[in-house]
Amino acid sequence: MSFNHLYHEHGLALTRRHFFQAGGNALGAAALASLGTGVLAADNLGGKPFNQFAPKAKNVIYLHMVGGPAQMDLFDYKPMMEQWYDKDLPDSIRKGQRLTTMTSGQARFPIAPSKFKFSQHGRAGMWFSELLPWKARMADDLCFIRSMNTEAINHEPAITYMQTGNQVTGRPCLGAWVSYGLGSLNRNLPTFVVMVANPTNTEQVQAISARLWQAGYLPGEHAAVPFRSRGDSILYLNNPPGVSSAIRRRTLDGIKQLNEITSQSVGDPETLTRIQQYEMAFRMQTSVPELTDMATEPVTTFKLYGEAAKKPGSFANSVLQARRLVERGVRFVQIYHNNWDTHANAAGRLPDQCRDVDQACFGLVQDLKQRGLLDSTLIIWGGEFGRTIYSQGGLSKQNYGRDHHPRCFTMWMAGGGCKPGAIYGETDDFSYNIVKDPVHIRDFHATILKLMGFDHERFTVRYQGLDQKLTGVETARVIPELLA
Repeated sequence: MSFNHLYHEHGLALTRRHFFQAGGNALGAAALASLGTGVLAADNLGGKPFNQFAPKAKNVIYLHMVGGPAQMDLFDYKPMMEQWYDKDLPDSIRKGQRLTTMTSGQARFPIAPSKFKFSQHGRAGMWFSELLPWKARMADDLCFIRSMNTEAINHEPAITYMQTGNQVTGRPCLGAWVSYGLGSLNRNLPTFVVMVANPTNTEQVQAISARLWQAGYLPGEHAAVPFRSRGDSILYLNNPPGVSSAIRRRTLDGIKQLNEITSQSVGDPETLTRIQQYEMAFRMQTSVPELTDMATEPVTTFKLYGEAAKKPGSFANSVLQARRLVERGVRFVQIYHNNWDTHANAAGRLPDQCRDVDQACFGLVQDLKQRGLLDSTLIIWGGEFGRTIYSQGGLSKQNYGRDHHPRCFTMWMAGGGCKPGAIYGETDDFSYNIVKDPVHIRDFHATILKLMGFDHERFTVRYQGLDQKLTGVETARVIPELLA
């Protein structure tokens, strides 16, 4: 790779913050505009953020349910299925849909009605399963999409698609895009944080990896910083035994000088990222202990989120941590909660899953609301796909399993400029196909970016000769009915 190419890549890696910290004169502005890096264009050179619209949300808390929650057992009530118990899924409904290898060899596809009771709540009459009594209490705070859909049918490509807008790994995730576009609100904490919550039930935990929260072709500083539930919150943050803060400061100063020499001579953008990471780690030595000290929370907090919030690593503890991060200026918090892949024993596992998340989600929404943060914080809840109405494996009135189903599933949002109490999209009587108002992942991403103040068509980065964007090259649209 030539020096000129490396220098050009170094220029492309400059972000809005680096540019304005260095000072913006007319010559520098013209040079930056000539780089052709999408949002780093002439109309963004006035010292303003990348936003193309007035943002309704400045923070995001994304709660991803790994494995795919069963929409017909939680939100998408299908009473007619009682009459179809143990009857085969009609070919007119399946329409030749591709199935996973876990059920494609079944001799038949018997209908499994939800064993759980449902009731309507809120002004719009949204249906909630008996497993979600806390969410039902805040029906008018939530914005439901019952017509989400994707092409991906297996976990790795599906969750990658949901997080990065593409089934192939290597792209920036949504959190990295938000970090890149909006920057930091607190120089002593990361812009993007990820936590993996521990489910109570661990019958079928899916493997997930840092590829889901990477920066891809964006500068490495926009990847998430993982917060751990055991031991040090962040690895290698504390000084080794015998090393004082003064020694660490001198060491970092020396390393910084060496990295700056390397950056000037080679132009590798990741060298700049290393400098920033070292400096951030030094500052976090003070900010992170205060952040993670739950002893400062009053008793009323744990009554709101539930007693599980006292247990490090639990979902409730993680969402409480997310609130603390957001109120300190962290832009994007991603929490993964595993074990929603209910191929079997739905009756045994779904109650555990819902107990893990139900009150905690209620607590998060109410806590943000009473602190005046809900209007500026977008909460997202959902998985990578849904589940089948037919049973995988054995079927009884009291238990069943469900395979992956990408053609329709339910997600919800709250706060951050989305429309409270909205219900968008409809599925057929089998919760198998969408009959009204489909929302593809691309549309979902376009809508989230709109709430953050971005035009998904213009929010691009030049990479490998193309103007890359979160929503990809296929048509995507903002869903206005989801906006307040």
